[in-house]
Amino acid sequence: MKVVFVEDVPDVAEAGEIKEVADGYGRNYLIPKKLAVLADARATQIVETQKKRKARIEAETEAEMRELAKQLEGLDIVIKAKAGSKEKLYGSITNADIAEELSKSAGLVIDKRKIELETPIHEIGSYEIAVRLTKDIIPKLKLSVVEEAAEVKAKKEKKEKKTTKAEKKAEAATEEQEEKVTAETKAESQEETE
Repeated sequence: MKVVFVEDVPDVAEAGEIKEVADGYGRNYLIPKKLAVLADARATQIVETQKKRKARIEAETEAEMRELAKQLEGLDIVIKAKAGSKEKLYGSITNADIAEELSKSAGLVIDKRKIELETPIHEIGSYEIAVRLTKDIIPKLKLSVVEEAAEVKAKKEKKEKKTTKAEKKAEAATEEQEEKVTAETKAESQEETE
């Protein structure tokens, strides 16, 4: 029995294919489940029309992906993260974080599953990240992970506060000494006048 497949059937045929199948398989399984129809002139025309439409849609999608790849290729994105000693991050940068940053900074919506990241990023530095848009289109972008500025400022402010406290103590001690010297000088000058 010759049938035209309406839907993909794993390990048998893809939608639009015309194949010879066993009579029982076609009559009892494929046709009742609307996976295939009997091959006649009308069914063949419908399938050809569907194939052309599918090819046109695939071509449009391919063009869109190539355009997106041009925008992504060589793009530099920066992610700020909190880091501890030895440039180790608190937590990690994942493909979801990269997708979110792409959306924020470049306005490009990329599915996080298309970003190829073998393991999450745990250190500050520069990385080259591949984005698999299709099986053939894989642009690479540059990712820089930097320490969050607020964290750096906080560390500097702590150091400044420590030095400020030390300076205040030193200034207070100096002022006390000056006051003592001034008081002694006044006392001596009063004794001389008497």
